[in-house]
Amino acid sequence: MRTTLLYFLLSLVCTPALAQQDPSGGHDIRLIVRADDMGAAQAVNEACIQAHRDGIVTSVEVLVPGPWFLDAVRLIKENPDVDVGVHLALTSEWQRIKWRPLTHAPSLVDTDGYFRPMTKQEPGFPPDTGFVDAHPKLDEVERELRAQIETAQRHLGKQVSHVSAHMLAARATPELQALTERLAREYGLRMEDDGVKYAGNFGSNTSTPEHREEALVELLERLPPGDWFIVEHPAFDTPEMRGFGHKGYERVAADRAGVTRAYLSSRVREVIDRRGIELVGFPAIASNPLSR
Repeated sequence: MRTTLLYFLLSLVCTPALAQQDPSGGHDIRLIVRADDMGAAQAVNEACIQAHRDGIVTSVEVLVPGPWFLDAVRLIKENPDVDVGVHLALTSEWQRIKWRPLTHAPSLVDTDGYFRPMTKQEPGFPPDTGFVDAHPKLDEVERELRAQIETAQRHLGKQVSHVSAHMLAARATPELQALTERLAREYGLRMEDDGVKYAGNFGSNTSTPEHREEALVELLERLPPGDWFIVEHPAFDTPEMRGFGHKGYERVAADRAGVTRAYLSSRVREVIDRRGIELVGFPAIASNPLSR
C-alpha cells in the first residue's frame, strides 16, 4: 500500500534515479528481495514462503503482533535459509482485521485498544486514526518495540538479521528514527536500508498482475551495479484476504496475488540469471559490502 510510495519518496532523496545511472555491465549487482507482512494472515504467510522457496524472495518481514505470527514462525523455521526482519508495527491499517500492542501502551492505541490505522492522519479518514498525530509517548514506543524485537529473537534466533518499519511508522519522526536505530544497534540488528539502496516500485496497487510482472522485468533490466533492495507484499487471493481493505485500497487480495505472481515469474528469473544479479539477504551485505 502506501509503504512502497514512502520508500519511493525516500529514494528520491537518498538515491539517484535508476534512469540517470549507468545500467551497463550486468555484474556486481546484488539484490535483496523483501516480502513484507508475514503474521498478518495465513494467505500472506503461505505466499511469502512460496515466493522464497520457488521464487526470488530472500528476506521476509514479520509482524510480531500479527494474528498469524506463530504460523509465520513455523514456516520460517522450516526454511532456515530465509533472512528475517522484525517488521516493527505501530499501526494496524485494515478495517476488519486488527492487531494490538504486546505491551501496555495507552498512547499507541485507539478507543478499542488497537493500533491506529495510519502513520499520519489521512484526508477523509475519521479523527484519531493517525499514529503520529496522536502524540505517542516515546517511552511507550520503546517498550513496545523492545517487546517485538525480543519476541522475534526468542522464537527465531539468529535468522533475525534486521529491523524494518511497517508503514514506516517507527521511522516517521526524527525522534522515532533515532530510537529505532538505537534499538537496532543494541539488539545486534541492522536497519532495513543499511548499505543498500531502494531500487524503486514495480507497479502500484492499481496495477494488473500482468503489469506487475512486466514492471519488475523492466526494473531488473535497468538495475545498475551496486547493492539494492525491493519491497512488496505477496499474498494469495483467498476468501480470508478478500476481507482485507481500507478506504482507498479495497482490492487488496487481487493486488497482492499479482505481487506473488511477479515474485514467482519465470520471466523475472530469466532476467536475473542473464544479468548475473545475485539474490542475497542482509547478512551477505553486512559481511561483504560492494565497494563503489
